[in-house]
Amino acid sequence: MLRAGVSTRPRKEYGQHFLRDPNILEVIGRLAELGPDDVVLEIGPGEGVLTRYLAERVRRVHAIEIDRALEPALSGLADNVDLVFGDALRIELPPDATKLVANLPYNVATPLVVESLDGLPNVRLWCVMVQREVADRFFAEPGTKAYGAVSVLVQLAAERTGFHAVSRSVFRPQPNVDSALVAFERTSLPEDYAQLKRVVEAAFAHRRKKLANSVELSGLTSRDEAVRALAAIARPPATRAEELSPPEFVALTRALR
Repeated sequence: MLRAGVSTRPRKEYGQHFLRDPNILEVIGRLAELGPDDVVLEIGPGEGVLTRYLAERVRRVHAIEIDRALEPALSGLADNVDLVFGDALRIELPPDATKLVANLPYNVATPLVVESLDGLPNVRLWCVMVQREVADRFFAEPGTKAYGAVSVLVQLAAERTGFHAVSRSVFRPQPNVDSALVAFERTSLPEDYAQLKRVVEAAFAHRRKKLANSVELSGLTSRDEAVRALAAIARPPATRAEELSPPEFVALTRALR
């Protein structure tokens, strides 16, 4: 249920768009497969609409909010909610979280998801509200415009279990872009994921460049070494990052050792 009586003006610098339609909560609950033993991490609780819904259905909610001005709106939360004010990209996130369920602030959604893949190994399911184009990137196919570093990293760690396009009218204020709920479940994490992440990010860092040039410009390795590694996975020197599938990036990382 929406909580009346406390209303806060969303702050543009934090990418805030507060949930205002309670009907979307049931969709979130279904895609997140909420259960009484879940420990949920919510980043950007805003006015606490989703927070209160989660608290009634799971064992514990860790809510992290950057905006202190929202403290009055977040007062009176249930006893099973741990509320922390801080920047989720800078503070230590709760290691016991088993699910990440959130209406993520638009301006930090991608780095938060990427960092949680290996930074929160106990999280086994994500259900996040993000910009539609970001949701599309998570599971984009190689060779498409949407395919990028986040596509590779998410697909190597998880598989999509749900998707729901969301009307702009469920938010206050209404955003200028479309949004979507996307749910995905952890599969496994490739070995040496930290190095794999460095390779993937370097490969896509200079999108207009060929992969070998991009990794050299990023300082990861020399162009010659990159060409040698591409040959080891049966790819030509002129290969671009968006041509490689996620498993090929795993093979490329091994070849670069």
